[in-house]
Amino acid sequence: MKEKIIAAYEQMAVKYDELIDHKPHNAYYDRPNTLQLLPEVNGKTVLDAACGPGKYAEILLAKGANVIGFDISPKMVELAKKRNQGKGEFFVHDVAEQLTRIADASCDVVLCALALHYVEDWTSTMKEFHRVLRTDGVLVISIEHPFYEYEFFKSKKYFEVEPVSCTWKGFGSAIEVNSFRRSLSECITPLTSNGFFIDQLVEPKPTEEFKKLDPKHYKELQAFPAFMCIRAIKRA
Repeated sequence: MKEKIIAAYEQMAVKYDELIDHKPHNAYYDRPNTLQLLPEVNGKTVLDAACGPGKYAEILLAKGANVIGFDISPKMVELAKKRNQGKGEFFVHDVAEQLTRIADASCDVVLCALALHYVEDWTSTMKEFHRVLRTDGVLVISIEHPFYEYEFFKSKKYFEVEPVSCTWKGFGSAIEVNSFRRSLSECITPLTSNGFFIDQLVEPKPTEEFKKLDPKHYKELQAFPAFMCIRAIKRA
């Protein structure tokens, strides 16, 4: 599964970077709703986990944050470095593995946008996020909505964490993308069992900019969410 995920993102990386500024689901659905959950970041250290081509990092750096980003895709890391022109620190790393190069209690914020569905078991990931955050540090994640995924993948095993795949056609040639579908409890319990309390949960709606570019999906997302955004606080 890991090799398939890396291969897919290596294949789409350049096109993904070209489109990320204005692709509706990213620019006018995920980002505005995820960014609103972040605290003031000026002068703060933010870990951008699974940073992709560095768009979130670009926004955070412009707000005065010290950004450390990583991604499982070497091409994505190259693009993040290029986009941010020497600002921030970026390296190749799998979000499912231990963050050995990040010290305990060294980050004020951890951001992980649309990446955790590539991790089968969130336990060790949440433990690492908890470890690197300072007390009362903030974790913000965006994920695919568990109810949406259950319907989309026509699952018959709601309570299981199950491997799924679909074909993406929005980033150039058709690409098979593998991930893991999970229940709502499997999205919440790994946080609350590993030192976090849920501060806010958002079932987002698209912005008006989305409507101009993709009225069909705008209408669908106004009726039912595809993503879910969570802000959690590290307990003392």
